[in-house]
Amino acid sequence: MDGRDDYGIRIPSGPRGKGRGHGGNGGRGGHRGGGYGNGAGPEDRSHGGHGRDRRGNDRRGHGPDGRDRSHGGHDFGHGGRDFGHGGHGHGHGNGGFGKGRGGHGGGRPSRPHGERYGFAERAPAPATPPIPEAPPPAAYQANVFGSFDERLQYAIADMGYAIPTPIQEQAIPHLMAGRDLVGCAQTGTGKTAAFLLPALHKIAVSPRETPPGSPRVLVLSPTRELAAQTAENAAAFSKYTGAPFAVVFGGVSQFHQVKALRRGAQTVIATPGRLIDLMTQGIVSLDEVEIFVLDEADRMLDMGFLPDIKRIIGKLPPERQSLFFSATLTPEAMKLADSLVRDPVKISVAPERPAADKIDQRVMFVEKADKDKLLVHVLSSHPEWYRAIVFARTRHNADRIERKLHKAGISAATLHSDKSQAQRTRALDGFRKGTTRVLVATDIASRGIDVQDVAAVVNMEFPDEPESYIHRIGRTARAGGSGIAVTFMDAAERGRMKAAERAAKAKIAPDRDHPFHSERAEAAAGAAKQAEGMDQPPWFRRGPGPRRGEGRDRPGGGNGGRPGAPHGRNGKGPKGRGGRRPDFKGARQSDFGRGAPQE
Repeated sequence: MDGRDDYGIRIPSGPRGKGRGHGGNGGRGGHRGGGYGNGAGPEDRSHGGHGRDRRGNDRRGHGPDGRDRSHGGHDFGHGGRDFGHGGHGHGHGNGGFGKGRGGHGGGRPSRPHGERYGFAERAPAPATPPIPEAPPPAAYQANVFGSFDERLQYAIADMGYAIPTPIQEQAIPHLMAGRDLVGCAQTGTGKTAAFLLPALHKIAVSPRETPPGSPRVLVLSPTRELAAQTAENAAAFSKYTGAPFAVVFGGVSQFHQVKALRRGAQTVIATPGRLIDLMTQGIVSLDEVEIFVLDEADRMLDMGFLPDIKRIIGKLPPERQSLFFSATLTPEAMKLADSLVRDPVKISVAPERPAADKIDQRVMFVEKADKDKLLVHVLSSHPEWYRAIVFARTRHNADRIERKLHKAGISAATLHSDKSQAQRTRALDGFRKGTTRVLVATDIASRGIDVQDVAAVVNMEFPDEPESYIHRIGRTARAGGSGIAVTFMDAAERGRMKAAERAAKAKIAPDRDHPFHSERAEAAAGAAKQAEGMDQPPWFRRGPGPRRGEGRDRPGGGNGGRPGAPHGRNGKGPKGRGGRRPDFKGARQSDFGRGAPQE
Protein backbone atom coordinates (compact mmCIF):
# COMPACT_ATOMS: atom_id res chain seq x y z
CA MET A 1 0.00 0.00 0.00
CA ASP A 2 1.33 3.41 -0.90
CA GLY A 3 2.14 5.80 1.88
CA ARG A 4 3.44 9.29 2.44
CA ASP A 5 6.41 10.67 4.28
CA ASP A 6 6.54 13.48 6.84
CA TYR A 7 6.20 16.10 4.07
CA GLY A 8 3.20 14.40 2.45
CA ILE A 9 5.23 13.11 -0.48
CA ARG A 10 3.80 9.90 -1.88
CA ILE A 11 6.08 6.87 -1.66
CA PRO A 12 4.93 3.73 -3.52
CA SER A 13 5.20 0.40 -1.76
CA GLY A 14 6.68 -2.77 -3.16
CA PRO A 15 4.71 -5.86 -4.14
CA ARG A 16 3.47 -8.10 -1.36
CA GLY A 17 4.81 -11.54 -0.74
CA LYS A 18 2.85 -14.46 0.71
CA GLY A 19 4.46 -14.78 4.10
CA ARG A 20 5.72 -12.62 6.89
CA GLY A 21 7.85 -9.91 5.34
CA HIS A 22 10.43 -7.60 6.73
CA GLY A 23 10.57 -4.09 5.37
CA GLY A 24 13.78 -2.49 4.28
CA ASN A 25 15.96 -1.30 7.11
CA GLY A 26 17.45 2.11 6.73
CA GLY A 27 15.22 4.55 4.99
CA ARG A 28 16.37 7.97 3.97
CA GLY A 29 16.98 9.79 7.21
CA GLY A 30 16.98 13.11 5.43
CA HIS A 31 14.58 15.16 3.38
CA ARG A 32 11.84 12.55 3.15
CA GLY A 33 12.15 10.96 6.54
CA GLY A 34 12.48 7.23 7.10
CA GLY A 35 11.48 4.51 4.68
CA TYR A 36 8.30 2.49 4.50
CA GLY A 37 8.40 -1.23 5.19
CA ASN A 38 5.67 -3.37 3.66
CA GLY A 39 4.69 -6.69 5.17
CA ALA A 40 3.87 -9.77 3.20
CA GLY A 41 0.55 -10.84 4.62
CA PRO A 42 -2.59 -8.74 5.05
CA GLU A 43 -2.48 -9.16 8.82
CA ASP A 44 1.24 -9.19 9.41
CA ARG A 45 3.14 -6.56 11.24
CA SER A 46 6.10 -5.41 9.22
CA HIS A 47 9.24 -3.71 10.35
CA GLY A 48 9.40 -0.12 9.23
CA GLY A 49 12.46 1.50 7.84
CA HIS A 50 14.83 3.27 10.14
CA GLY A 51 15.17 7.01 9.95
CA ARG A 52 16.34 9.89 12.05
CA ASP A 53 14.19 12.49 13.65
CA ARG A 54 15.08 16.18 13.76
CA ARG A 55 17.31 15.62 16.78
CA GLY A 56 19.23 12.89 15.04
CA ASN A 57 17.72 10.05 17.08
CA ASP A 58 17.00 6.72 15.40
CA ARG A 59 13.29 6.03 15.06
CA ARG A 60 11.37 3.20 13.50
CA GLY A 61 7.71 2.91 12.77
CA HIS A 62 5.32 0.01 13.10
CA GLY A 63 1.78 -0.66 12.06
CA PRO A 64 -0.59 -3.47 11.07
CA ASP A 65 -1.52 -4.75 7.65
CA GLY A 66 1.84 -4.04 6.15
CA ARG A 67 1.19 -0.28 6.21
CA ASP A 68 4.28 0.37 8.25
CA ARG A 69 6.01 3.67 8.29
CA SER A 70 9.03 5.07 10.04
CA HIS A 71 9.21 8.64 11.12
CA GLY A 72 12.52 9.91 9.93
CA GLY A 73 13.26 13.57 9.82
CA HIS A 74 15.89 16.08 9.02
CA ASP A 75 19.45 15.12 9.71
CA PHE A 76 21.46 18.25 9.08
CA GLY A 77 25.19 18.49 8.96
CA HIS A 78 27.36 21.50 9.45
CA GLY A 79 25.53 24.27 7.67
CA GLY A 80 24.15 21.99 4.96
CA ARG A 81 22.10 18.80 4.55
CA ASP A 82 23.43 15.53 5.79
CA PHE A 83 21.33 12.72 4.41
CA GLY A 84 21.39 9.45 6.26
CA HIS A 85 20.55 6.05 4.86
CA GLY A 86 19.12 6.29 1.37
CA GLY A 87 18.41 4.06 -1.57
CA HIS A 88 16.11 1.07 -2.01
CA GLY A 89 16.45 -2.21 -0.15
CA HIS A 90 14.62 -5.49 0.08
CA GLY A 91 13.08 -7.19 3.08
CA HIS A 92 12.51 -10.89 3.32
CA GLY A 93 10.70 -13.26 5.66
CA ASN A 94 9.28 -16.71 6.04
CA GLY A 95 7.38 -17.84 3.01
CA GLY A 96 7.47 -14.60 1.13
CA PHE A 97 9.38 -11.69 -0.18
CA GLY A 98 8.47 -8.03 0.17
CA LYS A 99 10.05 -4.81 -1.00
CA GLY A 100 10.44 -1.86 1.29
CA ARG A 101 11.65 1.60 0.55
CA GLY A 102 14.80 1.71 2.60
CA GLY A 103 17.91 -0.31 2.79
CA HIS A 104 21.31 1.00 3.55
CA GLY A 105 22.08 3.09 0.50
CA GLY A 106 24.17 6.09 -0.36
CA GLY A 107 22.56 9.38 0.42
CA ARG A 108 24.14 12.74 -0.33
CA PRO A 109 27.26 13.34 1.76
CA SER A 110 27.32 15.96 4.44
CA ARG A 111 28.62 19.39 3.52
CA PRO A 112 31.25 21.29 5.44
CA HIS A 113 30.15 23.91 7.95
CA GLY A 114 28.35 26.75 6.23
CA GLU A 115 28.84 25.47 2.68
CA ARG A 116 25.48 26.23 1.25
CA TYR A 117 26.28 29.61 -0.24
CA GLY A 118 24.41 31.70 2.27
CA PHE A 119 21.35 29.50 2.80
CA ALA A 120 21.92 29.41 6.53
CA GLU A 121 18.18 29.74 7.01
CA ARG A 122 18.04 26.03 6.29
CA ALA A 123 20.58 25.06 8.93
CA PRO A 124 20.09 24.51 12.64
CA ALA A 125 22.70 25.30 15.24
CA PRO A 126 25.80 23.83 13.60
CA ALA A 127 27.50 20.84 15.12
CA THR A 128 30.67 21.99 16.80
CA PRO A 129 33.86 20.30 15.60
CA PRO A 130 36.60 19.60 18.15
CA ILE A 131 38.93 22.50 18.87
CA PRO A 132 42.38 21.97 17.34
CA GLU A 133 45.07 20.89 19.75
CA ALA A 134 47.62 23.38 18.47
CA PRO A 135 47.37 26.90 19.91
CA PRO A 136 46.08 29.77 17.74
CA PRO A 137 48.67 31.63 15.64
CA ALA A 138 51.09 33.53 17.85
CA ALA A 139 50.86 36.55 15.54
CA TYR A 140 47.30 37.16 16.75
CA GLN A 141 48.60 38.19 20.18
CA ALA A 142 50.22 41.20 18.55
CA ASN A 143 47.03 42.48 16.89
CA VAL A 144 43.30 42.84 17.58
CA PHE A 145 42.55 39.21 16.70
CA GLY A 146 44.19 38.18 19.97
CA SER A 147 41.41 39.91 21.95
CA PHE A 148 38.78 37.42 20.81
CA ASP A 149 37.70 34.16 22.39
CA GLU A 150 40.15 31.38 21.51
CA ARG A 151 37.48 29.51 19.53
CA LEU A 152 37.01 32.55 17.29
CA GLN A 153 40.77 32.77 16.78
CA TYR A 154 40.81 29.20 15.45
CA ALA A 155 38.01 30.07 13.02
CA ILE A 156 39.86 33.20 11.87
CA ALA A 157 42.96 31.10 11.26
CA ASP A 158 40.94 28.55 9.27
CA MET A 159 39.79 31.36 6.99
CA GLY A 160 43.39 32.31 6.29
CA TYR A 161 43.40 35.72 7.98
CA ALA A 162 46.89 36.63 9.19
CA ILE A 163 46.66 40.35 9.92
CA PRO A 164 43.61 42.61 10.32
CA THR A 165 42.63 45.15 7.67
CA PRO A 166 42.68 48.88 8.51
CA ILE A 167 38.94 49.01 9.25
CA GLN A 168 39.29 45.98 11.53
CA GLU A 169 42.34 47.39 13.29
CA GLN A 170 40.57 50.68 13.99
CA ALA A 171 37.02 49.50 14.73
CA ILE A 172 37.42 46.30 16.77
CA PRO A 173 38.92 47.85 19.96
CA HIS A 174 36.04 50.35 20.19
CA LEU A 175 33.41 47.71 19.50
CA MET A 176 34.89 45.39 22.12
CA ALA A 177 34.52 48.30 24.57
CA GLY A 178 30.81 48.61 23.71
CA ARG A 179 30.98 51.94 21.85
CA ASP A 180 28.61 52.95 19.06
CA LEU A 181 30.31 53.43 15.71
CA VAL A 182 29.87 55.21 12.38
CA GLY A 183 32.12 53.70 9.73
CA CYS A 184 32.76 54.79 6.17
CA ALA A 185 34.27 51.92 4.21
CA GLN A 186 33.74 50.24 0.87
CA THR A 187 32.76 46.61 0.55
CA GLY A 188 35.83 44.41 0.31
CA THR A 189 37.68 46.25 3.07
CA GLY A 190 36.92 43.65 5.73
CA LYS A 191 34.15 45.57 7.49
CA THR A 192 31.94 42.46 7.73
CA ALA A 193 34.48 40.77 9.97
CA ALA A 194 34.95 44.06 11.82
CA PHE A 195 31.38 44.02 13.13
CA LEU A 196 30.70 40.27 13.19
CA LEU A 197 33.68 39.15 15.27
CA PRO A 198 33.03 41.43 18.29
CA ALA A 199 29.34 40.44 18.23
CA LEU A 200 30.12 36.72 18.12
CA HIS A 201 32.71 37.18 20.85
CA LYS A 202 30.06 38.69 23.12
CA ILE A 203 27.71 35.76 22.45
CA ALA A 204 30.51 33.28 23.11
CA VAL A 205 31.76 34.71 26.42
CA SER A 206 28.38 35.70 27.86
CA PRO A 207 25.84 33.08 26.71
CA ARG A 208 22.23 33.47 27.77
CA GLU A 209 18.94 32.00 26.68
CA THR A 210 16.48 34.15 24.77
CA PRO A 211 12.91 33.38 23.72
CA PRO A 212 12.56 31.80 20.26
CA GLY A 213 12.64 34.45 17.56
CA SER A 214 14.41 36.97 19.82
CA PRO A 215 17.97 37.46 18.56
CA ARG A 216 20.74 39.20 20.47
CA VAL A 217 22.48 40.49 17.32
CA LEU A 218 20.64 41.95 14.32
CA VAL A 219 22.41 42.80 11.05
CA LEU A 220 20.35 44.66 8.43
CA SER A 221 21.49 44.35 4.79
CA PRO A 222 20.05 45.97 1.65
CA THR A 223 20.12 42.95 -0.69
CA ARG A 224 19.66 39.20 -0.52
CA GLU A 225 23.14 38.56 -1.90
CA LEU A 226 24.80 40.74 0.73
CA ALA A 227 22.74 39.12 3.50
CA ALA A 228 23.70 35.65 2.26
CA GLN A 229 27.39 36.53 2.13
CA THR A 230 27.26 38.00 5.64
CA ALA A 231 25.62 34.74 6.80
CA GLU A 232 28.42 32.73 5.22
CA ASN A 233 30.91 34.72 7.27
CA ALA A 234 28.80 34.19 10.40
CA ALA A 235 28.79 30.43 9.75
CA ALA A 236 32.56 30.36 9.26
CA PHE A 237 33.38 32.49 12.32
CA SER A 238 31.02 30.51 14.59
CA LYS A 239 32.51 27.21 13.48
CA TYR A 240 33.92 26.30 16.90
CA THR A 241 31.45 28.19 19.08
CA GLY A 242 28.33 26.60 17.57
CA ALA A 243 26.34 29.81 18.02
CA PRO A 244 23.02 29.42 16.15
CA PHE A 245 22.18 32.03 13.54
CA ALA A 246 19.59 32.66 10.84
CA VAL A 247 19.46 34.68 7.64
CA VAL A 248 16.07 35.91 6.46
CA PHE A 249 15.27 37.54 3.12
CA GLY A 250 12.54 37.54 0.54
CA GLY A 251 12.32 35.62 -2.70
CA VAL A 252 12.23 32.23 -0.97
CA SER A 253 9.83 30.45 1.34
CA GLN A 254 9.96 31.59 4.95
CA PHE A 255 9.46 28.02 6.22
CA HIS A 256 13.11 27.19 6.91
CA GLN A 257 13.81 30.72 8.10
CA VAL A 258 11.07 30.45 10.72
CA LYS A 259 12.45 27.09 11.85
CA ALA A 260 15.91 28.58 12.32
CA LEU A 261 14.46 31.48 14.31
CA ARG A 262 12.43 29.20 16.55
CA ARG A 263 15.49 27.08 17.25
CA GLY A 264 16.88 30.07 19.11
CA ALA A 265 19.05 31.92 16.57
CA GLN A 266 21.28 34.34 18.48
CA THR A 267 22.36 36.25 15.37
CA VAL A 268 19.94 37.26 12.61
CA ILE A 269 21.04 38.70 9.27
CA ALA A 270 18.03 40.14 7.46
CA THR A 271 16.75 42.36 4.67
CA PRO A 272 14.20 44.96 5.78
CA GLY A 273 11.16 43.65 3.89
CA ARG A 274 11.21 40.04 5.08
CA LEU A 275 12.15 41.09 8.62
CA ILE A 276 9.11 43.36 8.86
CA ASP A 277 6.92 40.55 7.49
CA LEU A 278 8.10 38.20 10.24
CA MET A 279 7.71 40.91 12.87
CA THR A 280 4.15 41.51 11.72
CA GLN A 281 3.41 37.78 12.01
CA GLY A 282 4.77 37.77 15.56
CA ILE A 283 7.61 35.40 14.67
CA VAL A 284 10.42 37.87 15.36
CA SER A 285 10.76 40.14 18.37
CA LEU A 286 13.55 42.71 18.69
CA ASP A 287 13.21 43.19 22.45
CA GLU A 288 16.39 41.21 23.20
CA VAL A 289 18.67 42.87 20.63
CA GLU A 290 21.97 43.93 22.20
CA ILE A 291 23.90 44.82 19.03
CA PHE A 292 22.30 46.37 15.92
CA VAL A 293 24.27 46.73 12.68
CA LEU A 294 23.03 48.80 9.74
CA ASP A 295 25.18 47.74 6.79
CA GLU A 296 25.42 49.62 3.46
CA ALA A 297 23.15 52.37 4.75
CA ASP A 298 23.57 54.62 1.71
CA ARG A 299 22.44 51.81 -0.58
CA MET A 300 19.37 51.25 1.58
CA LEU A 301 18.48 54.92 1.24
CA ASP A 302 18.94 54.71 -2.53
CA MET A 303 16.57 51.74 -2.63
CA GLY A 304 13.87 53.55 -0.65
CA PHE A 305 14.18 51.57 2.60
CA LEU A 306 14.15 54.60 4.90
CA PRO A 307 10.55 54.06 6.17
CA ASP A 308 11.30 50.37 6.85
CA ILE A 309 14.55 51.23 8.64
CA LYS A 310 12.79 53.75 10.86
CA ARG A 311 10.09 51.19 11.67
CA ILE A 312 12.70 48.59 12.65
CA ILE A 313 14.72 51.07 14.72
CA GLY A 314 11.54 52.02 16.56
CA LYS A 315 11.18 48.40 17.77
CA LEU A 316 14.72 48.13 19.13
CA PRO A 317 15.38 48.46 22.87
CA PRO A 318 16.88 51.83 23.86
CA GLU A 319 19.84 50.18 25.61
CA ARG A 320 21.82 48.69 22.76
CA GLN A 321 25.05 49.04 20.81
CA SER A 322 24.47 50.51 17.34
CA LEU A 323 26.85 50.25 14.39
CA PHE A 324 26.37 52.25 11.20
CA PHE A 325 28.35 51.38 8.07
CA SER A 326 28.12 53.18 4.75
CA ALA A 327 30.27 53.33 1.64
CA THR A 328 29.56 57.06 1.25
CA LEU A 329 28.52 59.47 3.99
CA THR A 330 25.97 61.59 2.20
CA PRO A 331 23.94 64.20 4.13
CA GLU A 332 20.96 61.85 4.13
CA ALA A 333 23.11 59.01 5.49
CA MET A 334 24.54 61.22 8.24
CA LYS A 335 21.04 62.35 9.23
CA LEU A 336 20.02 58.70 9.61
CA ALA A 337 23.20 57.93 11.55
CA ASP A 338 22.52 60.77 13.99
CA SER A 339 19.12 59.26 14.77
CA LEU A 340 20.62 55.82 15.41
CA VAL A 341 23.89 56.14 17.32
CA ARG A 342 24.85 57.86 20.57
CA ASP A 343 28.29 59.39 21.12
CA PRO A 344 29.77 57.29 18.30
CA VAL A 345 33.33 56.65 17.29
CA LYS A 346 33.78 57.78 13.69
CA ILE A 347 36.09 55.80 11.45
CA SER A 348 36.75 56.43 7.79
CA VAL A 349 38.82 54.14 5.57
CA ALA A 350 39.39 55.59 2.10
CA PRO A 351 36.01 57.36 2.11
CA GLU A 352 34.10 57.64 -1.13
CA ARG A 353 36.98 56.15 -3.10
CA PRO A 354 37.83 52.60 -4.12
CA ALA A 355 41.34 51.38 -4.76
CA ALA A 356 41.42 53.45 -7.92
CA ASP A 357 45.21 53.36 -8.16
CA LYS A 358 45.04 49.57 -8.52
CA ILE A 359 42.28 49.62 -11.14
CA ASP A 360 43.19 50.23 -14.76
CA GLN A 361 40.22 52.38 -15.84
CA ARG A 362 39.53 52.73 -19.55
CA VAL A 363 36.77 54.09 -21.77
CA MET A 364 35.94 52.80 -25.25
CA PHE A 365 33.99 55.13 -27.54
CA VAL A 366 31.42 53.21 -29.54
CA GLU A 367 28.04 53.66 -31.16
CA LYS A 368 25.16 52.36 -29.08
CA ALA A 369 24.18 49.78 -31.72
CA ASP A 370 27.70 48.28 -31.65
CA LYS A 371 28.07 47.83 -27.89
CA ASP A 372 27.07 44.16 -27.85
CA LYS A 373 29.50 43.39 -30.67
CA LEU A 374 32.26 45.25 -28.86
CA LEU A 375 31.59 43.29 -25.69
CA VAL A 376 31.95 39.97 -27.52
CA HIS A 377 35.12 41.26 -29.20
CA VAL A 378 36.69 42.43 -25.93
CA LEU A 379 35.93 39.20 -24.06
CA SER A 380 37.16 37.08 -26.95
CA SER A 381 40.36 39.14 -27.24
CA HIS A 382 41.18 38.83 -23.53
CA PRO A 383 41.05 35.16 -22.50
CA GLU A 384 43.04 36.15 -19.40
CA TRP A 385 39.83 37.73 -18.12
CA TYR A 386 38.80 34.38 -16.72
CA ARG A 387 36.22 35.97 -14.39
CA ALA A 388 34.47 39.18 -15.49
CA ILE A 389 31.39 41.13 -14.42
CA VAL A 390 29.33 43.05 -16.98
CA PHE A 391 27.03 45.77 -15.65
CA ALA A 392 23.89 46.71 -17.59
CA ARG A 393 21.43 49.50 -16.89
CA THR A 394 18.23 47.44 -17.02
CA ARG A 395 17.13 43.87 -16.42
CA HIS A 396 16.01 43.56 -20.03
CA ASN A 397 19.45 44.59 -21.26
CA ALA A 398 21.10 42.11 -18.91
CA ASP A 399 19.03 39.22 -20.28
CA ARG A 400 19.75 40.32 -23.85
CA ILE A 401 23.49 40.48 -23.19
CA GLU A 402 23.45 36.99 -21.68
CA ARG A 403 21.80 35.61 -24.81
CA LYS A 404 24.35 37.35 -27.04
CA LEU A 405 27.26 35.94 -25.04
CA HIS A 406 25.84 32.41 -25.07
CA LYS A 407 25.43 32.70 -28.83
CA ALA A 408 29.10 33.70 -29.09
CA GLY A 409 30.15 30.69 -27.05
CA ILE A 410 30.95 32.61 -23.85
CA SER A 411 29.50 31.16 -20.66
CA ALA A 412 27.40 33.77 -18.83
CA ALA A 413 24.69 34.13 -16.20
CA THR A 414 22.51 37.05 -15.13
CA LEU A 415 21.91 38.50 -11.69
CA HIS A 416 19.04 40.95 -11.21
CA SER A 417 15.87 41.42 -9.18
CA ASP A 418 13.62 39.53 -11.61
CA LYS A 419 15.51 36.32 -10.95
CA SER A 420 14.35 33.98 -8.20
CA GLN A 421 16.63 33.49 -5.24
CA ALA A 422 17.49 29.98 -6.43
CA GLN A 423 18.52 31.36 -9.84
CA ARG A 424 20.59 34.12 -8.26
CA THR A 425 22.32 31.65 -5.98
CA ARG A 426 23.13 29.31 -8.88
CA ALA A 427 24.50 32.23 -10.89
CA LEU A 428 26.81 33.35 -8.08
CA ASP A 429 27.79 29.76 -7.32
CA GLY A 430 28.85 29.10 -10.91
CA PHE A 431 30.69 32.41 -11.05
CA ARG A 432 32.62 31.65 -7.85
CA LYS A 433 33.55 28.15 -8.97
CA GLY A 434 34.66 29.34 -12.42
CA THR A 435 32.14 27.33 -14.42
CA THR A 436 30.58 30.66 -15.48
CA ARG A 437 33.04 33.15 -16.91
CA VAL A 438 30.84 36.24 -17.14
CA LEU A 439 28.26 37.49 -14.67
CA VAL A 440 25.84 40.07 -16.12
CA ALA A 441 24.34 42.19 -13.35
CA THR A 442 22.40 45.38 -12.70
CA ASP A 443 23.24 48.10 -10.18
CA ILE A 444 20.84 46.58 -7.64
CA ALA A 445 23.36 43.77 -7.17
CA SER A 446 26.59 45.77 -7.48
CA ARG A 447 27.24 45.76 -3.72
CA GLY A 448 26.03 42.21 -3.20
CA ILE A 449 28.78 40.61 -5.29
CA ASP A 450 31.72 39.71 -3.09
CA VAL A 451 33.78 37.40 -5.27
CA GLN A 452 37.55 37.29 -5.13
CA ASP A 453 39.79 37.37 -8.21
CA VAL A 454 37.44 39.25 -10.53
CA ALA A 455 39.81 40.11 -13.36
CA ALA A 456 37.71 42.76 -15.10
CA VAL A 457 34.55 44.82 -14.85
CA VAL A 458 32.81 46.00 -18.02
CA ASN A 459 30.22 48.79 -17.89
CA MET A 460 27.92 48.81 -20.89
CA GLU A 461 27.42 52.51 -20.18
CA PHE A 462 28.30 55.12 -17.59
CA PRO A 463 25.68 54.95 -14.82
CA ASP A 464 23.47 57.94 -14.04
CA GLU A 465 24.85 58.23 -10.51
CA PRO A 466 28.62 58.62 -10.12
CA GLU A 467 28.49 56.62 -6.87
CA SER A 468 27.21 53.63 -8.82
CA TYR A 469 30.33 53.80 -10.98
CA ILE A 470 32.45 53.57 -7.83
CA HIS A 471 30.62 50.49 -6.60
CA ARG A 472 30.70 48.83 -10.00
CA ILE A 473 34.45 49.07 -10.52
CA GLY A 474 34.95 48.17 -6.85
CA ARG A 475 34.01 44.57 -7.67
CA THR A 476 37.56 44.12 -8.97
CA ALA A 477 40.87 44.86 -7.22
CA ARG A 478 39.51 43.52 -3.95
CA ALA A 479 41.58 42.64 -0.90
CA GLY A 480 44.60 44.53 -2.19
CA GLY A 481 44.55 43.03 -5.68
CA SER A 482 44.50 44.76 -9.06
CA GLY A 483 41.97 44.77 -11.88
CA ILE A 484 40.63 46.38 -15.04
CA ALA A 485 37.47 48.45 -15.49
CA VAL A 486 36.29 49.16 -19.04
CA THR A 487 33.32 51.39 -19.85
CA PHE A 488 31.59 51.67 -23.22
CA MET A 489 30.48 55.22 -24.04
CA ASP A 490 28.26 56.45 -26.86
CA ALA A 491 27.55 60.02 -27.96
CA ALA A 492 24.42 60.31 -25.81
CA GLU A 493 26.38 59.87 -22.58
CA ARG A 494 28.29 63.15 -22.68
CA GLY A 495 28.87 64.54 -19.23
CA ARG A 496 28.69 61.24 -17.36
CA MET A 497 32.34 60.44 -17.95
CA LYS A 498 33.46 63.65 -16.27
CA ALA A 499 31.18 62.96 -13.28
CA ALA A 500 32.63 59.44 -12.97
CA GLU A 501 36.18 60.83 -13.04
CA ARG A 502 35.35 63.26 -10.25
CA ALA A 503 33.82 60.46 -8.14
CA ALA A 504 36.79 58.13 -8.69
CA LYS A 505 39.31 60.99 -8.36
CA ALA A 506 41.17 59.56 -11.31
CA LYS A 507 41.38 60.11 -15.05
CA ILE A 508 39.80 57.49 -17.29
CA ALA A 509 42.09 56.78 -20.24
CA PRO A 510 40.58 56.32 -23.73
CA ASP A 511 41.17 52.98 -25.47
CA ARG A 512 40.81 53.31 -29.24
CA ASP A 513 42.39 49.97 -30.11
CA HIS A 514 39.22 48.16 -31.20
CA PRO A 515 37.32 47.82 -34.51
CA PHE A 516 34.19 49.66 -33.31
CA HIS A 517 35.78 52.98 -32.34
CA SER A 518 33.40 55.94 -32.81
CA GLU A 519 34.82 59.39 -33.53
CA ARG A 520 31.37 60.87 -32.96
CA ALA A 521 31.17 59.48 -29.41
CA GLU A 522 34.71 60.69 -28.63
CA ALA A 523 33.89 64.13 -29.99
CA ALA A 524 30.82 64.26 -27.76
CA ALA A 525 32.95 63.37 -24.75
CA GLY A 526 35.50 66.03 -25.70
CA ALA A 527 32.77 68.62 -26.12
CA ALA A 528 31.42 67.77 -22.68
CA LYS A 529 34.86 68.16 -21.12
CA GLN A 530 35.44 71.43 -22.97
CA ALA A 531 32.08 72.76 -21.84
CA GLU A 532 32.99 71.73 -18.30
CA GLY A 533 36.20 73.75 -18.22
CA MET A 534 35.53 76.85 -20.38
CA ASP A 535 33.68 80.06 -19.72
CA GLN A 536 30.23 80.04 -21.23
CA PRO A 537 29.16 82.85 -23.59
CA PRO A 538 26.86 85.56 -22.20
CA TRP A 539 23.86 84.20 -24.03
CA PHE A 540 24.32 80.80 -22.36
CA ARG A 541 24.83 82.03 -18.81
CA ARG A 542 21.78 82.57 -16.71
CA GLY A 543 21.59 85.96 -15.09
CA PRO A 544 20.48 86.68 -11.56
CA GLY A 545 16.85 86.70 -12.62
CA PRO A 546 14.36 83.84 -12.26
CA ARG A 547 15.02 80.57 -14.07
CA ARG A 548 12.72 78.57 -16.23
CA GLY A 549 9.39 77.98 -14.57
CA GLU A 550 10.03 80.60 -11.88
CA GLY A 551 7.64 83.20 -13.24
CA ARG A 552 9.50 85.58 -15.53
CA ASP A 553 7.93 88.97 -15.97
CA ARG A 554 6.19 88.07 -19.17
CA PRO A 555 2.54 87.52 -19.99
CA GLY A 556 1.27 84.29 -18.56
CA GLY A 557 4.48 83.48 -16.67
CA GLY A 558 3.79 82.13 -13.20
CA ASN A 559 5.48 80.35 -10.33
CA GLY A 560 6.07 76.80 -11.45
CA GLY A 561 4.34 77.44 -14.78
CA ARG A 562 5.55 76.73 -18.27
CA PRO A 563 7.54 79.74 -19.53
CA GLY A 564 5.48 81.78 -21.87
CA ALA A 565 2.29 79.80 -21.26
CA PRO A 566 -0.51 81.97 -22.67
CA HIS A 567 -3.21 83.24 -20.36
CA GLY A 568 -1.41 82.01 -17.24
CA ARG A 569 -1.87 78.34 -18.02
CA ASN A 570 -0.05 76.28 -15.34
CA GLY A 571 0.92 79.56 -13.69
CA LYS A 572 -0.62 82.76 -12.41
CA GLY A 573 -3.24 83.96 -14.81
CA PRO A 574 -6.96 83.95 -15.49
CA LYS A 575 -6.95 80.19 -16.19
CA GLY A 576 -4.24 79.36 -13.66
CA ARG A 577 -4.32 80.40 -10.03
CA GLY A 578 -5.81 83.84 -10.45
CA GLY A 579 -4.44 87.12 -11.79
CA ARG A 580 -5.60 89.50 -14.47
CA ARG A 581 -5.54 88.91 -18.19
CA PRO A 582 -2.25 90.15 -19.68
CA ASP A 583 -2.05 92.93 -22.19
CA PHE A 584 -0.29 91.57 -25.29
CA LYS A 585 0.19 95.04 -26.81
CA GLY A 586 0.40 93.78 -30.34
CA ALA A 587 2.87 90.97 -29.75
CA ARG A 588 2.06 87.60 -31.26
CA GLN A 589 1.07 84.83 -28.91
CA SER A 590 3.76 82.56 -30.32
CA ASP A 591 6.42 85.04 -29.22
CA PHE A 592 5.75 84.31 -25.58
CA GLY A 593 7.20 80.83 -25.97
CA ARG A 594 10.64 82.24 -26.69
CA GLY A 595 10.62 85.48 -24.73
CA ALA A 596 8.90 88.39 -26.42
CA PRO A 597 10.41 91.84 -25.92
CA GLN A 598 8.96 93.61 -22.91
CA GLU A 599 7.54 97.10 -22.96
